[in-house]
Amino acid sequence: MTAFHDMTVAALAADLQAKKVSATEVAQHFLARSQADASGAFLSFNPEATLAQAKEADAQLAAGTAGPLAGVPMAHKDIFVTTDFPTTAGSKMLEGYRSPFDATVVRKLGVHAGGAGMVNVGKLNCDEFAMGSSNENSAYQSVTNPWDTSRVPGGSSGGSSAAVAARLVPAATGTDTGGSIRQPASFCGITGIKPTYGRASRYGMIAYASSLDQAGPMARSAEDCALLLSALCGPDPDRDSTSLDVPAEDFSRDLQRPLQGLRVGIPAEFFGEGLAADVRVPIEAALQALVDQGAVLVPLHLPRTELAIPVYYILAPAEASSNLSRFDGVKFGHRTKNPADLIDMYKKTRAEGFGDEVKRRIMIGTYVLSHGYYDAYYLQAQKIRRMIASDFQQAFTQCDVIAGPVAPTVAWKIGDKSEDPVASYLADIFTLPASLAGLPGMSLPVGFGEGGMPVGLQLIGNYLQESRLLNLAHRFQQTSDHHLRMPGGAP
Repeated sequence: MTAFHDMTVAALAADLQAKKVSATEVAQHFLARSQADASGAFLSFNPEATLAQAKEADAQLAAGTAGPLAGVPMAHKDIFVTTDFPTTAGSKMLEGYRSPFDATVVRKLGVHAGGAGMVNVGKLNCDEFAMGSSNENSAYQSVTNPWDTSRVPGGSSGGSSAAVAARLVPAATGTDTGGSIRQPASFCGITGIKPTYGRASRYGMIAYASSLDQAGPMARSAEDCALLLSALCGPDPDRDSTSLDVPAEDFSRDLQRPLQGLRVGIPAEFFGEGLAADVRVPIEAALQALVDQGAVLVPLHLPRTELAIPVYYILAPAEASSNLSRFDGVKFGHRTKNPADLIDMYKKTRAEGFGDEVKRRIMIGTYVLSHGYYDAYYLQAQKIRRMIASDFQQAFTQCDVIAGPVAPTVAWKIGDKSEDPVASYLADIFTLPASLAGLPGMSLPVGFGEGGMPVGLQLIGNYLQESRLLNLAHRFQQTSDHHLRMPGGAP
């Protein structure tokens, strides 16, 4: 029999629905495997809560009232609030915090209130308040890449990508503000998708940059991501004002559609001098594999690609400076001891609770929003953001999907960029444009580069075109085994 950790979400769900295995048996297996891991991927466990959820899933399966993914284990990025587990957002500011409610994404995937029935194994490590591209900014510990423990797993959803790649869980949630699902998925050789902005509710997702943050699934295959995305998306107007009034849909419906005649746009800006040769080769081989299935490559331009970095690192910190003002020691979270007065409490609480990268972004954001600089920086960045979105709409008159690399290089060594934050920011050059435009994007493994490290192909679609991306990714995965490989060995 295939080991549980070698099974996909789809395979586990099928066996559970057929009652070949019990949810409790599966949960115990993944709980033991995850608790024995030393990569730093997990921040917290609650075995009693996990096994209680598994017992509930078994009861629903026996009664015939179970959701489509009942009993399948998963884990949540520690940016989603949960009642059964602490939620820290990777920060000392929220150390030990317990939420009185579950995030909408957690609820929709879980065993209660008509959810999909998945069982939560634990909470996953992330860059503090989702600020980072390497998971080195966690206040607790850095996460290591399971393909090479001397390298980063990517960020900010580094715990999620490492856990799925090491088969500690078959699936995980992530969040993508500027590439934080796609880039770690690429670095760890798994599949991840960021849906159109507003597709998944942000209620209960600790905010970094509200106009950019979006939840999405991370798993081994496009088929698994389609099942997860179908469960976690849908309108949430009573709780999230940015939620799109678009019904949930079955993202698996078009997985098998032939690629014949599909126009795949290739932006020249994604294939310039900054792209490492060991990334370019597997990306170009993957594009040729799509052509072999009938797709047509269409050269095009996204002329403002290079402006995405300065625009993002003005807008996102500006929103962060506002969102993180709530962490002041008054209402919840860390509070300094024995402050002299209220102002002293504010200052010391935030100095003690926030890490260096969070402080850096708060200061940048406060600066660009200040009187005299708002028009020069923030307003100009918003105008260019609109131009970047317009560039994509122009491109989609020529193609159906845009494809290219996720990142200019494979995962770098831990510590290589920690002394130079700007070098880390530059690694987001290919993921930021789609985030600024609010477009869906995904990463799928297509090969290996320097040091045997995974390389991901990025797919970007027009608004609400997630099923098209998943179709293309699934068809590619039908003819390749990159998504089946695991660290340390063959499939």
